[in-house]
Amino acid sequence: MLTYNFEIIKGPVYEYLYQCIKNDILSGNLKPGEKLPSKRAFARNNGISTITIQNAYDQLASEGYIYTVERKGYFVSSLNILHEKKTVSRHVSISEEPQYKYDFSYNKMNTENFPFSIWARLTRKVLSEKKDDLMKISPTGGLLELREAIAMHLQSFRGMTVDPNQIIVGSGTEYLYGVLVQLLGRDKSYAIENPGYKKLIDIYGQYDVSLKYISLNQEGVDMESLQNSHAQIAHISPNHHFPTGIITSVSRRYQLLSWANEEDGRYILEDDYDSEFRYNGKPLPTLFSMDGCEKVIYMNTFSKSLTPTIRISYMVLPSHLANKMYKEYSFKSCTVSNFEQCILAEFISQGYFEKHINRMRLYYIRKRKEVMNCLSDSSIKDDCEIIESNAGLHFMLSLNTLVSDKEMKERLAEKGIKINTLSDYYMTKKQVRQHLFIMDYSNIQMDKLSEAFDIMYQCIQP
Repeated sequence: MLTYNFEIIKGPVYEYLYQCIKNDILSGNLKPGEKLPSKRAFARNNGISTITIQNAYDQLASEGYIYTVERKGYFVSSLNILHEKKTVSRHVSISEEPQYKYDFSYNKMNTENFPFSIWARLTRKVLSEKKDDLMKISPTGGLLELREAIAMHLQSFRGMTVDPNQIIVGSGTEYLYGVLVQLLGRDKSYAIENPGYKKLIDIYGQYDVSLKYISLNQEGVDMESLQNSHAQIAHISPNHHFPTGIITSVSRRYQLLSWANEEDGRYILEDDYDSEFRYNGKPLPTLFSMDGCEKVIYMNTFSKSLTPTIRISYMVLPSHLANKMYKEYSFKSCTVSNFEQCILAEFISQGYFEKHINRMRLYYIRKRKEVMNCLSDSSIKDDCEIIESNAGLHFMLSLNTLVSDKEMKERLAEKGIKINTLSDYYMTKKQVRQHLFIMDYSNIQMDKLSEAFDIMYQCIQP
């Protein structure tokens, strides 16, 4: 007869009894085919109710630990359990990012610059007026309301005339890159810029696609390097290359379009990641708007213009690829929640996004100027040169030093400064340019900047 201690339990008695019997089965104390005590005998022996035992038996039976035989009772199931105990490490190791006093390494928006009050008001409006839309499954490309708002924005800001159905919304550009690999085929060879966005190696690597590295010159992508790569897809950022800031010339843009038209299956993936923050003159025309043969896939994100924590990006596909997308992948739902899509659609269509961009552009122009002025008055002014690209949220700083990039970064890290170098973004070790530092000033605190430059001056000394 099974006997358990019912004086130490916490919670429902039947759960305790269920766990005790389950443990005995798993440990082998109760053998397969062994008959369990009847409910009445079990209840009488342990001083508990038959209902409690019935509930425990029912739970065990529903999970398959025991089974019933009519008019005979309950029996232990045969589970083929491996009873040997193994030591299993249940520790999950997640590396923690060190905290730095000064961080020039990435774009992060100051919380004071996000339009929280407007976002909160639009959130209340959406929750009140669009309850039915919020409960629907989002279509493959995203809600039509958001795609229409994005199309309107592209028309007014980038001079692009697109059908909303050409727009595919997704949770971040990394996700959309994966969608494109599936859409275009894993057998394609992808060319990425060198130096360039190194995360692309990890993203495309997950899909086992062939990667080629193409070099740059002052006009943009080196056409000879692109031709020699024999790639079918060119993933480039012509309007403001990251991290050099190079802007692709008009003649080079037409050369790129000609390259794409030379063979079937060639495409240009145009990453327009920070086009909103061009400070001099009008925004540059996109390759997409110059393309008359449907060879350009345009991609952008709201991470730079709003905040990196809003994981909403989009791509504009040529019409034939959009048709293929809806034909072959319409079973997939959009990966961005309807809540966020509806709020962003309202934010764009009501003109708040344009106002926000204009305000942030002025803010970054002033901040960029303050950073430059601080640098010109700093102790390091005679040992550096600003490589100005007149666009984006970063610039390059050339330091006059014999200290290697690796050692320089280590010295700065010890002093509480995190910064990336151009050499960090080279895909290969050939012809790596040294002593060029990427200065992302978007969230740096101005009252700490002078101190940061003083530390840099100390670290460049041999």
